[in-house]
Amino acid sequence: MSGLSDFIQDNSVMREGNKKPKAIHERFIEFHAQDDEQIVLNAVPGHFATIQSHINYYVDVTSMKVRTKEAREAAKHLVEKMRHKVQVLDTIVCMDGTQVLGAYLAEEVEKTNIGMSPHHETIRVVCPEVNSVNQLLFRENIKPSIQGRKIFLLLATMSTGETVRQSMECIEYYGGDVIGVSSIFSTRHVVDSTDVFPIFTIDDLPGYESYKPADCPFCKKGIPIEAMVNGYGYSKLR
Repeated sequence: MSGLSDFIQDNSVMREGNKKPKAIHERFIEFHAQDDEQIVLNAVPGHFATIQSHINYYVDVTSMKVRTKEAREAAKHLVEKMRHKVQVLDTIVCMDGTQVLGAYLAEEVEKTNIGMSPHHETIRVVCPEVNSVNQLLFRENIKPSIQGRKIFLLLATMSTGETVRQSMECIEYYGGDVIGVSSIFSTRHVVDSTDVFPIFTIDDLPGYESYKPADCPFCKKGIPIEAMVNGYGYSKLR
């Protein structure tokens, strides 16, 4: 929480002195998974906006999405969380550029007693397209990986859960059955009765908050939004 307080204080000082605050990448704080010190999350306190809300931390999960060592370790961690709660898994649907992590997760799942539906020999790893109105789309060649399959949904981060709901609706439309959700960072453990298996939760980020834009305390203090953020990363606004 001290990092967040420092951000608010430093921002006020900078504005009074007409100076720019430190860049986002210069303010990252490392957070370690509670039961695995090798898994590290970077986060920075500030004023950020998602599609649905304003948040007081940008959570960066890039290393677990693009680095094989970190992705492999994260996949092992996720499998341990899933092991006794997921019985059947056919396809992993990757959102937010999590394909590397998804591939390692599929590999680790196949080493466990988590089974697949009859006549399915291996786990499939796919990602949907997203159209101009933010709807998910599976092409004809990918539909067989969804229809009639037990689906595990994998995301980078989750705050309000709205993206997960939309994704589940899409997968169900194509005939898939979502049996679980995982996110590197998540504020929730359940979305519409579906279990969520996160690596990091709000317990790991002291003071993490998500606000409706109209209720955002930063906006009320006149502190501008630093960046638009989502599971892919951030885009600076100032």
